[in-house]
Amino acid sequence: MMAKYTIEYTTQFRRHKQSNHYFTDDPVTCEEFLSELLERGITITAIKHDGVDLAQNEFDGLVKTAAAMLASRHICASLGLKPEEEKYRFGFTA
Repeated sequence: MMAKYTIEYTTQFRRHKQSNHYFTDDPVTCEEFLSELLERGITITAIKHDGVDLAQNEFDGLVKTAAAMLASRHICASLGLKPEEEKYRFGFTA
């Protein structure tokens, strides 16, 4: 059975690129993994749902949510805030 979400990403070494795939059925887990990729500056080449590339606006929406999750984590860590307070003060997703 095919996973609902597939994230294709590339890791870069000095002289080599390595294509990788991450599979999950959970949309929240998909967003969390995208957030981890963004944090590490890893190239995201495609996001697929049920084997089909997402439309540009859906792709952008997932990346935007993942970026908000990343921002929230960094704000909480840097300012010593709880996620609820961060959401109230800054409005990012916890």
